Amino acid sequence: MESKTGLMEDREIVSKADWLVARKDLLTREKEFSRQHDALSAARRSLPWVKIDKKYVFDGPKGKETLAELFDGRSQLIVYHFMLGPGWGEGCKSCSYLADHFDGANRHLPHRDVTFVVISRAPLSEIEAYQKTNGLALQVVVIARQRIQLRLSRLVHEGGEKANKVYYNYGTGEFMSDELPSLSVFYKED
Repeated sequence: MESKTGLMEDREIVSKADWLVARKDLLTREKEFSRQHDALSAARRSLPWVKIDKKYVFDGPKGKETLAELFDGRSQLIVYHFMLGPGWGEGCKSCSYLADHFDGANRHLPHRDVTFVVISRAPLSEIEAYQKTNGLALQVVVIARQRIQLRLSRLVHEGGEKANKVYYNYGTGEFMSDELPSLSVFYKED
């Protein structure tokens, strides 16, 4: 059978009893996959942490703030790198889609001792203009004065663009873009 869009694949038609056998087999495999996913998640949570010694300074709606100040009195900080480069005029379509959903999560995070911020390399004036034009309701937008991603999960080597190499996802490869998404999580002790 083919759908109106032509995307439906042909399927074998079986009895309900045969379908139930196939579905139970798939359920067994789904449960095993869930156990493997849980074990992988536990291994990720048990990774060692890296101490941040460098003093990062950001420009944002509140003026200049350090990385420590971005925690806003909480012990945990989530930083999302929103792909909006200087002069772009608009943000990445995927980042913009995600940003439409930040406010819902951000209502809950402060109650769990978490602050959420968004960083971008675009000047604050360009970020604010993009927010107004597209109705993005980002709670906090902060711009890195230094390229904070040099020290986070997605590291562009100094001169990486010129060398056509980039450090991304913990390895060096071909330079893809001057903007790539990343999400970093920090914990701050008193």
